[in-house]
Amino acid sequence: MQLLLSVRPGRGCTVLEVRGELDMATSPQLREALQGLINAGDRQVVVDLAGVRFMDSSALGALVVMFKAFRAGGGRLSLAAVQPAVHRILTITSVDRVVDVYDSVRAAEADVLSSDGATGR
Repeated sequence: MQLLLSVRPGRGCTVLEVRGELDMATSPQLREALQGLINAGDRQVVVDLAGVRFMDSSALGALVVMFKAFRAGGGRLSLAAVQPAVHRILTITSVDRVVDVYDSVRAAEADVLSSDGATGR
């Protein structure tokens, strides 16, 4: 399945919308897109996973690596609208204890806005 990625401005952040399956074949695209946001100066990024029904360990690894990259640069990477199958993976691997996971993009944006100094860039 093809992976579709789109970036849009959010409230106090940048939103990366992901549609398709995140697996060994598509996880490099996700990582490149997130690295591109870092390179562009984005510091508060919410990954909208509403359109993702499957994620394997390579995609999980890409998210963790990029979470660390955002944090190292003084930024924040959050996940939103995570589907049940993907949420199970995040829970089993305890990634949800490290990376903030929200029920919706709106909830993630609200938390970014309530954080001190949240500017999105």
